[in-house]
Amino acid sequence: MKNNFVLFLIVTLSILIGYLLGNEKELRTIVDAGGSRMNRLERLLTYIENDYVEKINTDSLVGVVIEDIVERLDPHSVYIPSFERQMIVENMQGNFYGIGVSFFLVRDTVTVIRVIKDGPSEKAGLMAGDRILVANQDTLFQKKYSANKIMSILKGKPGTDVKLKLYRKSEDLIVDISLKRGKVPLQSVESHYMIDDSIGYIKINRFSQTTFNEFELAIQNLMDEGMDKMILDLRDNPGGYLHSAKQISNAFLSKNQTIVITKTNMGEEEKSFAKGDGVFQEGGLIILVNEQSASASEIVAGAVQDNDRGWIIGRRTFGKGLVQKQMPLGGGDAVRLTIAKYYTPSGRSIQKPYSNNGRKDYYEDLNNRFENGEMADEKKIPIIDSLAFKTASGRTVYGGGGITPDCYVSNKNTQEEEWNDLILNSPLISNFVFNELDQNRKAFSKLKEVQLLNNKSSSIIPSYEKFSDYCKTNGIEFKNGKKETLKAIRANFALQLFGENIYNRIRNQEDIFIDKAIKTLDTL
Repeated sequence: MKNNFVLFLIVTLSILIGYLLGNEKELRTIVDAGGSRMNRLERLLTYIENDYVEKINTDSLVGVVIEDIVERLDPHSVYIPSFERQMIVENMQGNFYGIGVSFFLVRDTVTVIRVIKDGPSEKAGLMAGDRILVANQDTLFQKKYSANKIMSILKGKPGTDVKLKLYRKSEDLIVDISLKRGKVPLQSVESHYMIDDSIGYIKINRFSQTTFNEFELAIQNLMDEGMDKMILDLRDNPGGYLHSAKQISNAFLSKNQTIVITKTNMGEEEKSFAKGDGVFQEGGLIILVNEQSASASEIVAGAVQDNDRGWIIGRRTFGKGLVQKQMPLGGGDAVRLTIAKYYTPSGRSIQKPYSNNGRKDYYEDLNNRFENGEMADEKKIPIIDSLAFKTASGRTVYGGGGITPDCYVSNKNTQEEEWNDLILNSPLISNFVFNELDQNRKAFSKLKEVQLLNNKSSSIIPSYEKFSDYCKTNGIEFKNGKKETLKAIRANFALQLFGENIYNRIRNQEDIFIDKAIKTLDTL
């Protein structure tokens, strides 16, 4: 009964919204007949709350209606309920307040995978492998709590006290630790290092409020080590803040070169220009992208490509050329609404086609690229002649669906190989590595970063066969190459023992994107 009523209300309000968005004459008629749109909706909800035959949670009903309305807009306008909003805010502001650990739930027990560098837990002496049994008065084990519930207990206001009771398996001890919640950094520049004497590498995983400050520190460190050529890795970077993309682009461009153009539905146009104070305006530059590079990543890639500042290497990017703004709705809810379109310096829109209420088809575009052969052959990339534009030096580039790289890296994997690659990037391998560490943490503690990096740890790292058996135990068929699998295992050991920087250094070994970038830089 309730479900039928909710469906009826959604359909009714959808028809109403269609009128409101579609025709001024009908809009005036509706307003004249019964007051403002807001009053009409409020009146309906009041009737439901006070007079409807069954008790209805009108708050949840409002959320359903709002979500349905927003779903009928473009694919990047989204409704954000209050319980998701805080997590998104923390992710984008680049930090949160808590104790500073990453954890698994192992048999209903909160188990620390890694203690975050410079967080409160590191200073208090927590260790990887510790089981958190109690936090203040909250018993955490055998409660079947969700990860979100546990995070809500461990997070809190800065400076507030947390008393933890831990079981330290490596020493078979119960340990009591007191600490104060503090700022825990969420790094968006997750890795930077020198590939050789002159080439530096920087990986950005998203564009948050702190990205440019992190980037400046990384680039200065690398320049102090002799970097005069750079590989900026934006693969799998879904984007983020527009202003962060502008700041990163500014680092590479000369004064008054265009970074990006935005246009609103009112025809207002704004051009952003480089200030001329960028820290890396000269020197070889490669930007790595793939089909998961989107939004702010595409702004940076487009600015560099259209100004002929560097080379884009990889695969055609996602194709998101829309700008969103997050707006409060009340009650902690928010909507992230598309407010403008952006264009690269040459004037091209890289937004791929979409239709209202066609989100499923929109996101299945990436699967279609495999099916139509584009991932293996750049000649299969769709080109629309009417959307041809010129870079600063006169090279032809195309709009209408992502940034097409200057140098293409094909993916000739079969579907089975793609599935196996997903396994190597899934929580399954992280769980496997954690279990191995947890069984003999004392022995693994003797491992050095350089041993993992130089593949001198084969005597202690588990075998390919052991991981394959682990997959079978979990009901997963796995037949990937032995060399690639062992590299992924080694990288995950590095991640849990030492962090993202050494993890990426190992994963990047014999990486075809990076190999092509190095060869390209050597010719510049």
